[in-house]
Amino acid sequence: MQRRNFLQNLVLGTGSLSALPFASQATQQNLQRILSYAPEKDVTTDEDYWAQIQLAFSASPNLINMSNAGVSPQPIMVQDALTHYNKLCNEAPTYYMWRILDENREAVRSKLADLAGCSPEEIAINRNATEALDTIILGLDLQKGDEVVMSLQDYPNMLHCWRQREKREGIVIKYVNHDPLPCEDKDLLVKRYVDLVTENTRIVHVTHMINWTGQTLPVKAISEAVKKKNPKIKVVVDAAHTFAQIAYKIPDLGCDYLGASLHKWLCAPFGTGLLWVKKEHIASLWTHTPSDNPLKDDIRKFEGLGTRSFPIEMAIGHAVNFHNAIGTERIQKRLQYLKNYLLTRCIDLPNFYTQTSLKPEFSGAIALIGFKGMTSSELHGALMKKARIYTSPVTWENIVGVRVTPHIYTPIKDLEKVVKVVQEIALEPKKNH
Repeated sequence: MQRRNFLQNLVLGTGSLSALPFASQATQQNLQRILSYAPEKDVTTDEDYWAQIQLAFSASPNLINMSNAGVSPQPIMVQDALTHYNKLCNEAPTYYMWRILDENREAVRSKLADLAGCSPEEIAINRNATEALDTIILGLDLQKGDEVVMSLQDYPNMLHCWRQREKREGIVIKYVNHDPLPCEDKDLLVKRYVDLVTENTRIVHVTHMINWTGQTLPVKAISEAVKKKNPKIKVVVDAAHTFAQIAYKIPDLGCDYLGASLHKWLCAPFGTGLLWVKKEHIASLWTHTPSDNPLKDDIRKFEGLGTRSFPIEMAIGHAVNFHNAIGTERIQKRLQYLKNYLLTRCIDLPNFYTQTSLKPEFSGAIALIGFKGMTSSELHGALMKKARIYTSPVTWENIVGVRVTPHIYTPIKDLEKVVKVVQEIALEPKKNH
C-alpha cells in the first residue's frame, strides 16, 4: 500500500486528478486502474492488466506495428503533456521557455537520475543516443596509436564516429565479431573483448543490447575484465535499447560513460535522450558544442545546444511517471514474454531460424527471425502484404532477417496474428527455402 500511494503521488503530482489538467478524464481513470494492481503481483501474463496499458496508447488498430525498437509511440498522457507545454510556450516563448521551463529541466534531470540510479549531476538531457555517444567519442582525449576495442555489430552511427577519428587522428580500432548469434556463453562474450586488449588500449566501447538481434552483453563483467587487464581503460556503453527496458542502475555497470535514447523503451517524445558521465570524468570530457569553459566540472555544459524544444524536454517527466507506474521489472518480464511467445511458436517451422536467444540474461524484447533461402526484404514484404504487419528488414554483417519488436501496448492477439502469418509463409510451396 505504501508503494502504491507513492506511485499515485508520483503520477498525479499531488495525488489529485486535478494535477493533470491537460490529461483527459479517460487518461486519468486509466492511470488509476493501472495503479490499482498490487506492485508485488506478477502480471506478466495478465491480459486484463495489459489491456489497461494498451488503452493508454493511441496506436493504430489498422497496422500491426512490430517495429518498436527504432522509436516507440508515446502514451496519450505524454502526448497531452507535449501539447500542453507547446501551447504554454506559444503564449510568450522567451518568457515561458527561458524563464520558466528552462529551470524545470532540473526536475526532469532528477527524475531521470532516480530511474538511472545515479546522481543528477551525472545526467545531461539531449536528443538521442547517437548525440550522447558522439559527444563522448569526440570529446575523449586520445593520441595517435591509442587503441579502441568495439564490435562489428555495434550501431552504425557509432562505428562511423570512431572511424572518423581513426581517419583524422590515427587512433587504432580493433573489432570483436559476435559470430554466431545468439551467444549464450557469458565467458566467451567477455573473452572476445579481453583478448583484444593491449597496453595501448584506452577505450572499450560496448553495446549493451545489439539493436539488430536483441543480444544483451554482460557489460559489468566486460568492464571489470578489461580494466583488470589494463587499468587505463575507460568503458563507453551504448544503452540505447536497455535503458527503461531492462532493470539496472547505471553505476552498477562499471562503465565510465553511457548514452541512451528515451524515445524507445521509456516512450518519451521523439528526439529525447540522455548522456551519463561518471562524475570524476566530466571535467576532462570536451563538449561537442563549444562553450566558454568546455572543461568545467558541470554536466550541464553538454546541454549547450542553443534554442531547443522545451516542450519535448518537459514531457520526458511525464513519460518517467507513466513508466514508474508500471515498473521496469514488470516491463522487462512482459517484453521477454511477448518476444518468446512469438519465437517458441515458430522455432520448429521448416527452414525457420532466429538469431535471438530465448534466455532473459541474453536477450530483451527484440527478435530477429528469418527463413533460409528468403531475403530479409522478401520476408518483410510478405508480412506487410498478408496482414499489414510492419517489421524492420535487416542485412548487416552476419545478421540477416527481419527485426520483430513488440512493446507493452502490443495485444496478444496481434502476436497470434504474426505467428499465424509466419506459419503460413513457412508452409507455402512456392517458397523454395
